[in-house]
Amino acid sequence: MYGITLILVLAVVGGVIAFIGDRLGTRIGKKKLSIFGLRPRHTAVIVTIFTGICITTVTFGILAAASENVRTALFGMDRLNAMIADTRAALDFTSGELQQAQEAQAKASSDLKKSEEEIARLEGEQSDLRAESDRLSAGNRALMMEKEGLISINGRLSGENETLLADIQALGVRANELRENILNLREGNITYQAGEIIASGIIPAGLSHDEVERGLAGIAQLGTRNISARLGENHTDQDIWIYGPEYDAAVKAIEASSVDMIVRIVAAGNLVRGDEIRASFELYPNRVIYHDGELIIARVYAPEGMGAAAEQSVMSFLREVNAAASAKGILPDPIRGTVGVIEGAEFYTLVQDLAGQSGAVVISAYADGDTDAMGPLRLKFKIESENGGGA
Repeated sequence: MYGITLILVLAVVGGVIAFIGDRLGTRIGKKKLSIFGLRPRHTAVIVTIFTGICITTVTFGILAAASENVRTALFGMDRLNAMIADTRAALDFTSGELQQAQEAQAKASSDLKKSEEEIARLEGEQSDLRAESDRLSAGNRALMMEKEGLISINGRLSGENETLLADIQALGVRANELRENILNLREGNITYQAGEIIASGIIPAGLSHDEVERGLAGIAQLGTRNISARLGENHTDQDIWIYGPEYDAAVKAIEASSVDMIVRIVAAGNLVRGDEIRASFELYPNRVIYHDGELIIARVYAPEGMGAAAEQSVMSFLREVNAAASAKGILPDPIRGTVGVIEGAEFYTLVQDLAGQSGAVVISAYADGDTDAMGPLRLKFKIESENGGGA
């Protein structure tokens, strides 16, 4: 709207100036006026030219007054050109900087891509390292467990070593004791060998606690008398010593048993004359093993076993009787391993009867009376010819 107004103003002003110039030129021409001594026709031309100059001057003056851009174009062109040049130079510089920045950006993008690839590679390596670390951690844990196991084994071996050292020391003590016992045996000082029965007896089932203790005390007194008899003395001031917990356990076991119990007091070690009498209990349930007249074994002996070999045959037969009775339940003597007794006269009578046979015979052994597990087993013998004849 401002531009249209300006154009209208310029058109009106130009028209007014042109009108004034025309009127002025006409008057000059009619009056034949002369300027600077010029002819009137030339003076009219000058007036026309001046009018045009005025129009142009007024036009530019109005435009300059109305628009800063026009003033700048008319009076500041050099400065504007300088500014344009400076701006173009700055633009060129900025373009160069921009190009460098773009190149730097491209390089940075390339470096960023390489960095991302490097990061991806490093992450892959980190993952591999993490897996390797986990594997090493697992291996480390396994090594720690193995170390703990080795420490445990070392501790156990140390304990076993200490136990072995203690056993060696104990064996040394035992060896010294054995040497002393051997010396005592040679000198005849051993009263009872280790495991030998000092006394034995049977305690019936169903007794009270006090009655069981009295029964054990009676067996112990019997053992004291046996020791006195073996030492060749009428009395002894030594008591049989039995470990307290073992004694209590024996009392409880006998008290709880529903059958009669055989009680053996056996030497805990070789007892030397004058030493403290240390012993232990052996408990066995009692029952009748053989009834009176019950057959134990029977064996056939051929004629070639007679004569001078009769004694050996009888000895072999007695060993078989002993083995059969032990297997059935009669308790053998812990030192000799025998379960029965036979008088010497009875033994030689059996040998003579066997030696007098001319053919194959059957030797039979029978229980002489009811015999329980404690024994001893007493025997009756019978010799018959193999065809049924008696002897």
